[in-house]
Amino acid sequence: MNFVIQGHVKNRMLLGAVIVILVNACSPGTQITGSWKSKSQPDNRISKVLVTAMTSKVNAREQVEGDIAAALENKGYKAVKSIDVMPPNFTASKDLDKQALLGKVKGTGVDAILTIALIDKETENRYVPGAYSYQPFPRFGYYGQFWGYYNTRYPQLYSPGYYTEDKVYFIETNLYDARTEALLWSAQSETYNPSNLQKFSKEFSTVVLAQLERDHVLKQNPPKAKSTPKNITQ
Repeated sequence: MNFVIQGHVKNRMLLGAVIVILVNACSPGTQITGSWKSKSQPDNRISKVLVTAMTSKVNAREQVEGDIAAALENKGYKAVKSIDVMPPNFTASKDLDKQALLGKVKGTGVDAILTIALIDKETENRYVPGAYSYQPFPRFGYYGQFWGYYNTRYPQLYSPGYYTEDKVYFIETNLYDARTEALLWSAQSETYNPSNLQKFSKEFSTVVLAQLERDHVLKQNPPKAKSTPKNITQ
């Protein structure tokens, strides 16, 4: 009798272990750990977005910006990749010029700016467990304006050796109003054991856009985007 009971217990433990393994195997490598939305949203619905991945690694910037732009366009939005209007030689210095940068943004005719910053967990201790509500820190400090955030984060992320080989990557994604520079939405995500840049980038794009829709920041049916001004300075 004892033998039978022990056998049942072992079988249940084994089944439980198998279920845990299967669940972990099926879960996405990238997950949103927290998001925040401003109560003040633009009067006009967002239809055109500038996507900027804040990294000095050109291949990573091209991949992430390209995949997010493609995901936005698949949903009916217009998207502009920052690398097309702000090439690496434009941002090759830590000393950024505010007017030059904002001039590039204005020239695209976008409604909003989506920034993606890949943050090493060793250099960022702001991450909050999922049980707590998330809001940009400090509330809001340099987060509250696009230029303040970009000018603070970019020199940090531009420094060589900033990223490590950790298998857990923390990504911070912000959406700013292109006209006022105000922060509209912010989210943190974790990516576990990315096998390669291409796979990570496509999955990340899907997860981020799904959260933007879930938070009702981007709509299922975006309005028709206004045409881009012809006098963009490359």
